[in-house]
Amino acid sequence: NNLQKHIQFIRRAIEKKADLIVFPELSMTGYPPRDFLEFKDFVEKANQTLEKLLPFSNKIGIITGVPSINPVPEGKDLFNSAVFLHAGKEIYRQHKTLLPTYDIFDEYRYFEPAKEWKPVTFKGKKIALSICEDIWNLGNENPLYTVNPLDFQMKQNPDLIINISASPFDYTHPEERLKVIRANVKAYNKPLIYVNHTGAHTDLIFDGASMVVNSQGDILVKAKSFEEDLIVFDTEDLNQPVPNKQDDFNTMEMIYQALVLGIRDYFGKIGLKKAIVGLSGGLDSAVVTVLAVHALGKENVRVLMMPSLFSSEHSVTDAKQLAENLGIQYNIVSISGPYEKILEELRPLSLGKNISVAEENIQARIRMIYLMAVSNKYGNILLNTSNKSELAVGYGTLYGDMAGGLSVIGDLYKTQVYELARYINEKFNHVIPQNILIKPPSAELRPGQKDTDSLPPYEILDPVLKKYIEERKGPEEIIGEGFDKYLVHRVLKMVNRNEFKRYQTPPILRVSPKAFGMGRRMPIVAKYLE
Repeated sequence: NNLQKHIQFIRRAIEKKADLIVFPELSMTGYPPRDFLEFKDFVEKANQTLEKLLPFSNKIGIITGVPSINPVPEGKDLFNSAVFLHAGKEIYRQHKTLLPTYDIFDEYRYFEPAKEWKPVTFKGKKIALSICEDIWNLGNENPLYTVNPLDFQMKQNPDLIINISASPFDYTHPEERLKVIRANVKAYNKPLIYVNHTGAHTDLIFDGASMVVNSQGDILVKAKSFEEDLIVFDTEDLNQPVPNKQDDFNTMEMIYQALVLGIRDYFGKIGLKKAIVGLSGGLDSAVVTVLAVHALGKENVRVLMMPSLFSSEHSVTDAKQLAENLGIQYNIVSISGPYEKILEELRPLSLGKNISVAEENIQARIRMIYLMAVSNKYGNILLNTSNKSELAVGYGTLYGDMAGGLSVIGDLYKTQVYELARYINEKFNHVIPQNILIKPPSAELRPGQKDTDSLPPYEILDPVLKKYIEERKGPEEIIGEGFDKYLVHRVLKMVNRNEFKRYQTPPILRVSPKAFGMGRRMPIVAKYLE
């Protein structure tokens, strides 16, 4: 598939009479290939696939990304390489120098850093070729590395910089990325062509937004975000004047586009089409359902409404209204009968006498039995609807509402889910019924239940969670910023205590700088001491 994508875009570029086409980092394999890189045949096949592009290079120069074998016994077995093809042969191969090992990155597990750097000359232009992180030691408040690879290439005075990248999206990253690119062009006084991945790779989402930036830091041309694109630019125009315009980063628009792309590619790349959601009449399931419909089409999404003894009437009517607004298939199946039967069978074990967490969780798990039965019968993959606030403090039922094949909003705090819902309603004609946005959040697993019975209000809870999770601040730092001492200890204790639950969640689409999953590795057995 990657080969066919390369060929498709190469042919389009040839038609547009381009001299050179540039693909992203490791575009032969996708990014990150992770432990596939430990299989010799995988690396060999990637390079054999690369060779199939050689005939096309008779008509156009091609820069692409592939893992290379390190011929030296000492060090790691592989390099992360940018390969330049032209005139039917490989003319240059530049290895990556700076290998990130933070957050979701683990490149030093597989790759050896480059030790040689030189520009490559093509059609009279001397190009400094670099790979992703190799430009990220400039423009950062806390540089991670001791060298800047471009320093060595600049000694030979190249005409321009080309950076092939696999830079995952989070809602702070586009702005930070532009800052780093501008820091490089300012430091070296050279224009920079930046080419980034587009698409989703399990939990990681890549937003594209490739660009050409002149030596003054102006964006001359920019590719689409969250969508594959081909842009053709004449390097003779690298110093053309650019009118001043404001950089625009609409956070909710980016999050919406990222999550729709994340769902679409997750299903598409593993050969799935249909999704199912437990639609409760609450905010989280409503937002997930809308996103699923926009990603997969209304014909590929169905929902179950599963009222219990404690469900309010408006929960069902709100859910029905949303389903009808979206034009999707829905069924209403009560869990009351099975719940009462289970309690009857468990009465010898003293369950059912007083409603507690045990009885609440039985209801959540019955709903999961229903959803998974439909999933198994009709092939609809279950989308999880838990938000980041709930996952953080363990406000969810293991093997109940925490189950699913993909967690769609598990990297959005509850307050952000409200923001996203408002954005969706503004953009799509108020598809989510207003009552869903204004009623107090509730699991409806006991009479009159509200989330605030168990948790602080989300507008108080979420800032504490963000300080701890995204900003990695300890309790004393958070308290020092004016947060209530009792609140901070209570919340952080809940976060640490529920790590075991998060280890068992589905893949979470990553949209924040620090998501649960690969990027946050905490021990289950850690203790929280006040």
